Amino acid sequence: MRAVEMTAAGGPGVLRLADVPEPQVTGERDVKVRLRAAGINPVDYKLRSGGTIGGVLPAVLGWDGAGIVESTGPGVSRFGAGDEVYFCDGGFGPVPGTYQEVKVIDERLLARKPRRLSFIEAAAAPLVTITAWEALRERARVDKDQHVLVQAGAGGVGHMSVQIARLAGARVATTVTPGPKAELASSLGAELCIDYTRQDVGERLRAWTGTDGADVVHDTVGGRTFTACFLLVRPYGDLVSNVESPWEDAAIEAMQKRNLRVSFTWMPAPSVFGWAAHRVRQRGILEEAAAHFDAGELRVQVGATFPLERAADAHRALEAGQVTGKAVLTMDA
Repeated sequence: MRAVEMTAAGGPGVLRLADVPEPQVTGERDVKVRLRAAGINPVDYKLRSGGTIGGVLPAVLGWDGAGIVESTGPGVSRFGAGDEVYFCDGGFGPVPGTYQEVKVIDERLLARKPRRLSFIEAAAAPLVTITAWEALRERARVDKDQHVLVQAGAGGVGHMSVQIARLAGARVATTVTPGPKAELASSLGAELCIDYTRQDVGERLRAWTGTDGADVVHDTVGGRTFTACFLLVRPYGDLVSNVESPWEDAAIEAMQKRNLRVSFTWMPAPSVFGWAAHRVRQRGILEEAAAHFDAGELRVQVGATFPLERAADAHRALEAGQVTGKAVLTMDA
């Protein structure tokens, strides 16, 4: 079968198309999936440039996948040949990811693909949906009529965060650049789009909420944006981030003086650290989200698709900020 292998740490050129042995069902609960599409996330190019976890090479990147079940182990009870599935698994080094045509995965990590979504859309959804769901539903516990600010509401995680906040009945503002990104965020339910390049985010936010900040701020950017968020959350509010960021003394002081609750959610952690129960819980999120996708209450924005052999070009486009929403690799049917 064909797979895209990361041969070293470095630029997009280290991604090479290769012919590799097709994985086979060996475990009781193994499910062999013929992939139709694989999502691409920023974590992919960060691993590519900085090195895989454990230094395993060559490695197959990619966390998101969608495809059709081909065969199963004798202990599998939830799926059979021909079932359409989507999932999030592997892609960080020791466990092969989804930049390949076939993947074997434990049935406990698979969810049925939303009927309303194409394979391309379904492959784009898992990591960003789980990340936004954990951040807003499980960490910040967003509720009806709260004011929520999503940083970068047209990005992969951000555009799902806008929708999940709206599902909870919250009012949503977001930071985006004018044009297509603002139009996307508005179409997903953001009632206030702040041009962070030209406008004072705090000033616009306070005028909109009528208070000293938002009830909940979801940071999907990190770096200086994370530290700036402390002054965008109202006293006793919630800041949740899914991006690793440095802490600065001034930010910590702002957090303390405003009595904030600060939470983090690094979605890959259960896979990387082997937290089995949390991996099953994340599959449950995909199952619950599937009902919302099928009801038309959630949608995933695919900004660009690339054939499997052009994975390097896909990384270049994503790193350059040329993709609104998600980028997806496609496999031959």
